[in-house]
Amino acid sequence: MTHINSNNPSQSQITSGPELSLRYTVYKDQVFTPDDWPESLSGDLYLPDGSGPNPTVLLVHGGGWERRDRKDMNSIAEYLVKHGFAVFNISHRFAPDYTFPDQVYDLQQAVHWLRRNSDRYRIDPERIGAYGFSSGGHLVLMLGTISPGDELDRPHGGENARLQAIVAGSAPTDLRKFKGGRLVPQFLGKRYEEDLALFTRASPIVHVTADDPPVFLYHGGLDMLVDISHSRDMKLALDEANVKAELYILHYLGHVSLFVLNDSATEAAQVFLRRYLNK
Repeated sequence: MTHINSNNPSQSQITSGPELSLRYTVYKDQVFTPDDWPESLSGDLYLPDGSGPNPTVLLVHGGGWERRDRKDMNSIAEYLVKHGFAVFNISHRFAPDYTFPDQVYDLQQAVHWLRRNSDRYRIDPERIGAYGFSSGGHLVLMLGTISPGDELDRPHGGENARLQAIVAGSAPTDLRKFKGGRLVPQFLGKRYEEDLALFTRASPIVHVTADDPPVFLYHGGLDMLVDISHSRDMKLALDEANVKAELYILHYLGHVSLFVLNDSATEAAQVFLRRYLNK
């Protein structure tokens, strides 16, 4: 394991701290999209017991933008809520029926919903982060790096869609690296040779600016689906923009094995979120 911190580029020690709350309530199937949204979308809201307001994490599953289920992230949701975070574990629209940037718009709606319902559910609207794995990691990075005034920030983004921290595991950060294959062209609705500009626009790495929130990246060193260079390059881009960033590498794990066996990465991510959302 190697943990690279922007503030201390050596291997870091992780101090997870005690579990803050062992009791919580889950409000299942909370619809977060407007009535006129092309597809009704919902999420499960995990709330720690207590008065709040709580730092909150939007949780986004992987699956190549085309499949899987938010239940894949249940164990991470349970881990985070036991450490004092409210967690909104959501679904989003799938390719090929819906293509980029529809999924980013879904996430923007989810963050809007959290802020609209902050009083009702004891959510602190000033402390909202996002955590995604694989394609979900790509989506939370897109959500968090879109700048005010960017066309992707309209009409569904704006100030109420802003994040205060991001965690992305095994995330494809530069879609221009996928010149072949099926999943990325299906997600974008175009092949690489048809629209390089679209592949660029859909890559979080090109959206990095100095006003981005802190980012925690983790990746398996043996990932054959999303090469570790995606996280390494993203870390370099964040460093160059003076954005607080950390990279946690599990050298002997691949894409799926990292998700299944990522206890230490989840712990490190929780420490990161606690640092930046518990201010």
